[in-house]
Amino acid sequence: MLDPVVKHNLRDLSTRLAALRGSLDLDFKLEQIADFEEKMSVPDFWDDNDRAQKVISEANAVKATVEQFQKLSGEYEDLELMVELMEEEQDESMAADIESGVKSLVKKFEDFELQLLLNQPYDHMNAFLELHPGAGGTESQDWAEMLMRMYRRWAEKRDFKVELIDFLPGDEAGVKSVTFLIKGYNAYGYLKAEKGVHRLVRISPFDASGRRHTSFVSCDIMPEIDDSIEIEIRSDDLKVDTYRSSGAGGQHVNKTESAIRITHMPTGIVVACQTERSQIQNRDRAMKMLRSKLYELKIAEQQKEIAAIRGEQSDIAWGSQIRSYVFHPYSMVKDHRTSAETGNIGAVMDGDLDEFIDAYLRWQIRDTDKQSGAEQ
Repeated sequence: MLDPVVKHNLRDLSTRLAALRGSLDLDFKLEQIADFEEKMSVPDFWDDNDRAQKVISEANAVKATVEQFQKLSGEYEDLELMVELMEEEQDESMAADIESGVKSLVKKFEDFELQLLLNQPYDHMNAFLELHPGAGGTESQDWAEMLMRMYRRWAEKRDFKVELIDFLPGDEAGVKSVTFLIKGYNAYGYLKAEKGVHRLVRISPFDASGRRHTSFVSCDIMPEIDDSIEIEIRSDDLKVDTYRSSGAGGQHVNKTESAIRITHMPTGIVVACQTERSQIQNRDRAMKMLRSKLYELKIAEQQKEIAAIRGEQSDIAWGSQIRSYVFHPYSMVKDHRTSAETGNIGAVMDGDLDEFIDAYLRWQIRDTDKQSGAEQ
């Protein structure tokens, strides 16, 4: 006899698949794929390499969505057939395989739904991630290094590539600041959930008295925007400083002033890069970061204007506390926006962030829907 919960989950999957089939508009997506393939078959397609790469990326994204949905549908049909076969032959030994299959399919379906939530214009892009400790010296700097490791582990689990851009070590331990680029499809879409202040409560290993400390680290996330987005940067508005690298990188990096720091005078935005071998490479990477920060500032100003029109109040402090990590007197990680929480703090620090990212994206959609409803 099949467990009633398993039957319920199977019926629920059927309903969700039918709803997705309509919202995805598969016929239109198949037409899109055909259109992309036609563009790629044109003889001069590779004459503009950047444009060609963009078309290929868009085509692959649409194909991946269609193929993933078709795969989920196929797995669901297989499970239905297994249920029919079990009932016809009254073979109870199949129940365990069906239960396992349904559980696996529910998880795959939830992952697919999460990917579909990443539908904003820049969600698919790579992401710059910056960590800056708050007040607290070594304690906060150590917390920043712990977060750096957490995000690296998260990226590794998704097979994303991580490139170190800038690194300033702490005086005794940890880091004073760090910037790295996480490269992978939808990297920004996922990581935008992490933007804000992360709070740690623990018994400090740097306190001889064994007292409890609270530390804060600001996490900033920006999309790596491409040249298709126009951001005006005047050379007269830039102050460029060169210096020797303070991080790892070999003798060449440390003995020459190849590191670059660029200050955008009108906004006060500062970007730095020290991990490339040449000053030119570091400057190019720093300018990419500056363009991303200026674009983010532009979007933030637009959102602020919209909020003012709606009469909303927002905290414009250096960062809003989004999540607390409590190591003592109990173990818990809690997101203050979505109320998602877990007691498995070790797994979270080892990169298991999908529960919080999933909750944030779904919360964001619900919040947008509420605002749209209020305006109507």
